[in-house]
Amino acid sequence: MSRIALVDDDRNILTSVAMTLEAEGFEVETYNDGQSALDAFNRRLPDMAVLDIKMPRMDGMDLLQRLRQKSSMPVIFLTSKDDEIDEVLGLRMGADDYVKKPFSQRLLVERIRALLRRQEALADDTVAVTEETKVIERGNLRMDPLRHSVSWKGNDVSLTVTEFLLLQTLAQRPGFVKSRDQLMDVAYDDQVYVDDRTIDSHIKRLRKKMRMADSEFSAIETLYGIGYRYNEE
Repeated sequence: MSRIALVDDDRNILTSVAMTLEAEGFEVETYNDGQSALDAFNRRLPDMAVLDIKMPRMDGMDLLQRLRQKSSMPVIFLTSKDDEIDEVLGLRMGADDYVKKPFSQRLLVERIRALLRRQEALADDTVAVTEETKVIERGNLRMDPLRHSVSWKGNDVSLTVTEFLLLQTLAQRPGFVKSRDQLMDVAYDDQVYVDDRTIDSHIKRLRKKMRMADSEFSAIETLYGIGYRYNEE
């Protein structure tokens, strides 16, 4: 049973979403501010967190930043209808997805399940070696999908599930262009719609993390109006 942490200062959302997730078979922990959630996470991390952005004591952005210092567990942001800047910033900071309020609880459940499936697949050492699970070595890049590990020039790089899947897809076929639609199909469940900005934000975050390992990293090329490709160095 997967443990989901819900962090939101709206008690109605906490109650209704918790009831829905529990009915779907999840174990749910609820917190009405970021600091309370962080204190609990320092004792025991959940399998996934669903975070509101605007909260008292510690907002969702600060909480995400603290989380990413110790964990790459999936994180979904809950954002207000007009918070486009917050959505993009959250994705750049390492969130895996966002859902706008007011939202369909069924849609939220599907996004949670999709991210957990990817997390479990990447962590499952019993998975047969296939194109999706074999180790990738491309010049300075080494990726081990079964261990969810990435290194560049021997330096470890911590990626979220979505970032890992995007890099894996691009690196599997160096020189070949992947459109945003193709990358959406890889990173998101068929039932989940996202727009181009979401993929662009993930790629920007991915590049930033790779450049922390090597300031001259330039293997991911943008082809404006077309998509992205990985150029082996």
